[in-house]
Amino acid sequence: MEIEKYLQIINVFENLKNNTRHCYTSSGRKESVAEHSHRLAIMAYFVKDEFPDVDIQKVILMCLFHDLGEAFTGDIPCFEKTESHEKTEAKNVKCFLESLPDFYRKELIPLFTEMETLETSEAKLYKALDNMEAVIQHNESDISTWLPLEYELQLTHGEKAVAFSSFTRRLKEECNKITLKKINDQ
Repeated sequence: MEIEKYLQIINVFENLKNNTRHCYTSSGRKESVAEHSHRLAIMAYFVKDEFPDVDIQKVILMCLFHDLGEAFTGDIPCFEKTESHEKTEAKNVKCFLESLPDFYRKELIPLFTEMETLETSEAKLYKALDNMEAVIQHNESDISTWLPLEYELQLTHGEKAVAFSSFTRRLKEECNKITLKKINDQ
C-alpha cells in the first residue's frame, strides 16, 4: 500500500479519538468513541475463556471497527439514533470500505455484513459486549451526568443482545445490581 493511502486511512480513525460520546468517564470528562472501542476490544479479549468455540480475534476486530461510521457522523446515542442516521452511517462506511485496497476490502466488507446480520456467535458476542460496555461506563460515571431517561435505560439496555449466552446474561445481571445500588445511594 502506498504511504499516502495508508495515512489517508489512518487519518479517518483519528476522528474516533476526537468524537465524543454522550457518556462521561469516572474522571468527569466525556469519553471518546475510540476509548469506547478500545475498552470493548479489551473486554472481548478477557472473555475468551468463557467462549472457547468463538474466534475471539474476529470479535476483537469487530470491536475495533464497529463504530467506524461515527468517524463520519459523530456519536449519536442509541436513544436518539433514527433510521435516517443509520442509513447515513452505513452509506459512509460502505463508501470508505469500498475505497480500501483489495486485501483489506475483502476482509472488512464481510466483517461488517456479519456484524449487521448478528447471526454468528462472534457477532452476537461483540454486540452483547458493546451494549454492556456502555452500561458499565455509565455505572462508572457520576450519576449527575445521567439523563433522566438513562435511569431506566441502564436496566434495559442490552437485554436482547445478552440473551444468547449465560455469561453475558450474568454480566448484565451484575451490572443491573450496580446500577440499582448507584441509583439508591444517590
